[in-house]
Order: sequence, then C-alpha cells, then structure tokens
Amino acid sequence: MNRRRFLTITAAALATPLHAETQWQGRALGAMASIRLAGPAPQTARLWRKVEAELARIEDHFSLYRDSALTRLNRDGRLPYPDPQMLALIALAGRVHAASGGAFDPSIQPLWLATALGGDVAAARGLTGWHRLRADALELRLDPGMALTFNGIAQGHAADRIAALLRAEGYGAVLIDMGEIVGLGDTWDAAVADPAGVELARLPLRNRALATSSPRGTVIGAGQPHILHPDGRAAQWSTVAVSAASAALADALSTACCLLTRPQIDAALAAFADARLEALA
Repeated sequence: MNRRRFLTITAAALATPLHAETQWQGRALGAMASIRLAGPAPQTARLWRKVEAELARIEDHFSLYRDSALTRLNRDGRLPYPDPQMLALIALAGRVHAASGGAFDPSIQPLWLATALGGDVAAARGLTGWHRLRADALELRLDPGMALTFNGIAQGHAADRIAALLRAEGYGAVLIDMGEIVGLGDTWDAAVADPAGVELARLPLRNRALATSSPRGTVIGAGQPHILHPDGRAAQWSTVAVSAASAALADALSTACCLLTRPQIDAALAAFADARLEALA
C-alpha cells in the first residue's frame, strides 16, 4: 500500500547555460526521492553518502515499512526515551492539529488501515485521538489499539533535514523532492497541477518549500480517498498546495486543508506566519 499523496509539483532549473546539474535519485519513506544540484558539485560521491545516511536515520525514526521507532511504538504502545527528532515532529504535528481543529491527526492509522483493508471502520475510529498520546522526553505512550502515522508530515521533515545538510555542506542552489519540494537559492520554479494534469499555479521556489495534497490522487479500500478525517468528514477539495519555509509544515498543512472549508483553511494558515495557500481546487 502506498499512502503517499498524489503529488503533482514539477520544478525545473531556469534555462541558462550556467546551470549544469548533478542529480541523485533514491528512496525515502517508501517512495522515490530526488535531489538536483545546480552548478559545479565536486565530491558528490561523499555528499550522496551523507544524504543516504541521513535518510536512513529518518527511516529509523518514522518509517511504517520497516523496523523503526514508530513501528515499535505502534506495536508496543510505548517508546522509551524518544529521539529529540521524534519529539520535535510530534510538537509540530500538535500545532497543526490544533490549528486545523483536529483535521490533521497522526493517530488516524487504525482508521486508515480499516478503510484500506475492509475492517471495522467504526471500531477503528474509536481508536483515534491525538490527545490520547502521552509524550515527553522519557517516554511516548499510546492507549491500547492506537497507532500513529507520520506520512502526512514525515516526507516534509525528510526534505527539511536534507536541505539543512546540503546547506551546511555549502550548496546554495538545490532542489529536493521527497514528496514535498524544497528549493534552495533562486534557481527553481514550480508548477502545481491537479490529478487530471490541469495546471493550477506557477510560483518561484526561493528558499521555500511546497507541498500539494490530492485526496483522490490515491484511493484505498473500496475507492475511498487516502486522506481521511478522523470523524469521517469528507474531503472538501480535489487539490491543495501550501508553501512555507518548512517542508514539514507545508506537508502537514496541505494534508489538513483538504479536509477544511475555505474559512477554516484561512484560520489554520493564519496560525503560521510564513505559510501560504498556493492552489485550491
């Protein structure tokens, strides 16, 4: 099962002869990922080893597809001494949960699985509830039967971590696509399209992240959209694109906004000074 939202962001270097590119392709959190460096890029073999090591660390925390801190938490109902990276993402998820009136809720995993596999949806809905997660530096704890997924925020988090790594290595013109896109420097433009391929918006990516969500870009179970509201409310939009300084924030907000009315979207985005709605259809 691929929970990844149907992403229709494309980006390309500005067409000038000076922008030779070096590229990396691989996998991150169960899906294809890529990095493009504009301009000279010496010692890329060493750089890509660092990128892959960082992605492996992120997988160790957040993957649902292998043994990870998250799968152990879901299996055991507790995770002692969670990594600060996990705690930071939980804190951001909590902020988006509050701003979206509960529409963004990583405790949706039991409901998602029941919907995808034909299980008892009503019983699974009773296992959701972000407020039931107990989290501190000593332990994460879930109620029996609960499970979390960070698939609406972890891809953006991965893009942020890789952007920070590349920036620290001295690379200033970079395009990172981990499902959510981060553009470093002034080299990159992006187009946002809906699942039918209709272009909705064009915008520059200038040290900024862009995320798009389409509930029916992927369907699960008996034709249900893969983005679910914990209370069963239907998605309001076909495609939502949000930009922010942080890809994790853009990722979470684009997911949540699919489930919100336009006034609710405006209220949710107002809670984050650098977040911006880029497309809505």
